[in-house]
Amino acid sequence: MPTAAVGPDLGSLLTRSARGDEGAFAELYDATAARLHGLVVRVVRDRAQSEEVTQEAFLDIWTHCTRFDPAKGSPLSWMLTIAHRKAVDRVRSAEASKAREVTYEVTTTEREHDSTLEKVEVRLDQQRVRRALATLTDTQRGAVELAYLGGHTHTEVAALLGIPLGTAKTRIRDGLIRLRDTLEVTA
Repeated sequence: MPTAAVGPDLGSLLTRSARGDEGAFAELYDATAARLHGLVVRVVRDRAQSEEVTQEAFLDIWTHCTRFDPAKGSPLSWMLTIAHRKAVDRVRSAEASKAREVTYEVTTTEREHDSTLEKVEVRLDQQRVRRALATLTDTQRGAVELAYLGGHTHTEVAALLGIPLGTAKTRIRDGLIRLRDTLEVTA
């Protein structure tokens, strides 16, 4: 009668690994890597990520093999549980990341395509500025419009209005102060 092939004693390999026996861990890896990786692939469904998750699972097994308790289950079950948890964590992390990206895209898209709101806000701002400009004296408004709407320098404003440079600067400054005060009151 032929005898069935008996695999290595995983419990013994885990115990030796817990004592830092790297050879025992290598043997444990060789005996279980295909099973653990197969489980991870079924959960993660991405080959490259599955390889990373399997590697993380074995690192966890190496780090925590002292926690294995044979009274609570078989060595393979304990290892498969670790691999399964790692795989589920990866899937949840990927889904959460995808959800954040979708939320960001929706928020960004809504902001980018809400041109009606932007147009209304610009119009309201323009109306506020026009009302504020109407509160200025004619001399202040003329100097401010030339400087800020016309893009002229103080010297050019003085020349265009035929007034001294100091007077042009004073009109512009006084006009800006009045505009600031008016716009802050209505804001």
